[in-house]
Amino acid sequence: MDILRLIWAFLRSLFRSRAALAAENVMLRQQLIVVHRSVPRPKLRPADRVLLCWISRLWSGWRSAPLIIKPDTVTRWHRQGFKLYWHWKSHKKPGRPKVDRAIRDLIRRMCRENPTWGAPRILSELLLLGHNVAEATVDKYMAQEPKPPSQNWRTFLANHVGKIAAIDFFTVPTITFRVMYVFLVLRHDRRRIVHFNVTTNPTAR
Repeated sequence: MDILRLIWAFLRSLFRSRAALAAENVMLRQQLIVVHRSVPRPKLRPADRVLLCWISRLWSGWRSAPLIIKPDTVTRWHRQGFKLYWHWKSHKKPGRPKVDRAIRDLIRRMCRENPTWGAPRILSELLLLGHNVAEATVDKYMAQEPKPPSQNWRTFLANHVGKIAAIDFFTVPTITFRVMYVFLVLRHDRRRIVHFNVTTNPTAR
């Protein structure tokens, strides 16, 4: 409603004399000065911002008119509106278009009814039926058979403990400051020593 009043006032001012317009302008500016002294920071609605930005595009001398806001503020509003406009205009959903549900169901059906078929064979059949899709798409929508859960490390050790041996090679300092090299092989199931050797001069043998 306020914007309509402003537009009506603008259209009416086109038919008024310059003296009347100057007097009205002085009176309005004086009232704005009083409001500016009374209200620290007036609140502007989005419609007010749009109108001020629109006037700034039409009137070259608009920078001398604002009293309750700064000219840089109007410029910033215009830049923000321009940024939002191009963001809305260029906004598109990312990624490739989604494959039709009927094609997805057909891929899963071929996979279930022909367990030995891979993605290349299913792709060939789809091309014969007139469905042009990529092999990666076929592989993505193929029915995946559930795989049995793999055993963890503890289960693996429990199942193969009788065939696992631990090997260690370490040094032991003596009281005479000599270094003894110890090689040890230990069976895991009974903690039984299979082989060991001690030397002061280790060799590959």
